[in-house]
Amino acid sequence: MSLRLLLLCCLISIQGYAQISTDSAAFFIKDIYRQTLSEEKAYTWLTTLTKDIGNRLSGSENSLKAIEWAKATMDTLGFDSVWLQPVMVPHWERGVNEQVVMVSKQIGAHQLKALALGQSPGTGPKGIRAEVVEVKSLDELRGLPDIAVDGKIVFFNRPMDLGLTSTFSAYGGAADQRTSGPMLAAEKGAIGCVIRSLSTRQDDYPHTGMTELSKNIDNIPSLALSTNDATFLSETLKKGPVELVIYTHSKMYEEYVLSYNVIAEIKGSTRPEEIILVGGHFDSWDVGEGAHDDGSGCMHSMEVLYRLKKMGYKPNRTLRCVFFMNEENGLRGGRAYADSSFAKNEYHLAAIESDAGGFTPQSFGISAGANTSLDTAMSHMSGFMELLEPYDIELKAGGGGADIGPLKPNAGVLMGLRPDSSRYFDFHHSALDVLENVHPRELAAGAAALTSLVFLLDQYGIGK
Repeated sequence: MSLRLLLLCCLISIQGYAQISTDSAAFFIKDIYRQTLSEEKAYTWLTTLTKDIGNRLSGSENSLKAIEWAKATMDTLGFDSVWLQPVMVPHWERGVNEQVVMVSKQIGAHQLKALALGQSPGTGPKGIRAEVVEVKSLDELRGLPDIAVDGKIVFFNRPMDLGLTSTFSAYGGAADQRTSGPMLAAEKGAIGCVIRSLSTRQDDYPHTGMTELSKNIDNIPSLALSTNDATFLSETLKKGPVELVIYTHSKMYEEYVLSYNVIAEIKGSTRPEEIILVGGHFDSWDVGEGAHDDGSGCMHSMEVLYRLKKMGYKPNRTLRCVFFMNEENGLRGGRAYADSSFAKNEYHLAAIESDAGGFTPQSFGISAGANTSLDTAMSHMSGFMELLEPYDIELKAGGGGADIGPLKPNAGVLMGLRPDSSRYFDFHHSALDVLENVHPRELAAGAAALTSLVFLLDQYGIGK
């Protein structure tokens, strides 16, 4: 045992947190990994979710099937409580036969691979046809006179910055053209918008995602082009004017529909009022199977409670698993959970989110809640996180997740699992996000890391 761990053990014992020694904790974590890697339970569940149910857009029939399956499955696992939390969610449907055809004197007519963006309206049966205006940023579009945009189709063609080591940073640096670009284009008079897919590779698969709605102006049909076709369109524009012909049949309904968060918990034995939450979002976009985003995170989270229960572990604090609904196009599940939690005056010692795919785990990011010192929590947790060093897991500042973010005013720490993100945006929001692109052992390693973290937090707290 290192001197640091020895000192930590003594400190924790004085605080009254520990029930087992750090040596025993190390053996317990080793057993967590052995059992989780051997059984691959999360992958078994993910197979059922993706292959028997499929994608799960909020408000869809598939999402309700998934909710029913999740509750029924959790009911068989011996948890103390399993329940559904009602959430009103937006209702958007893609429709069928989306088409984008590029027309130019240089090449004639050429069909492009595209997907409508979430919440985008359809074109109607007659479609739209207009000349293309290419821009690389929102600022470039703002700088154009309205007359240069009016009646045109705006093409946002800024790729993710592959020179950044973090693919999530690259995604964040390019996502504004998808979320805000169509609305800005509409304000300047455009009748349609296409964007380069947010992907880390050149291929023929378009990637969808949410675009913002405007309260002041009608939204315009908006689609994502595959990276190959975005490059092709840009190169063709250099040779002369190009028109696009677009047909989409998507629809955003005004009425919200009833859906649910799925919640399970194991009650704490000595500190039941302190909650350790682990969760992911259960909805997905309506293409692919939502395997990495975020079926993997939900199966990770369910395995945490399952694994500790199966190993006979009796938690000190209450352990809670939450499948949040509507992260992709509204975050209403996360907000509904937080509102209910605040009304009950609940305290989350830690809220942990897994929403970065089922790849090999590398670290946990940590952020402080409203009444917690990040330095104190980092210092305290860095001690027991040494028990995860043999599994190549680190602790880094900055973490959390979209669904647990609303809990910050009444939470100790917010944390996020950080797997290797090299390939995440190859699959994200596309038809490639399927079970076949999830490796069983990588998924199991993430579940083992999360289970070990929850165990350590339950044993040793956050140092407050």
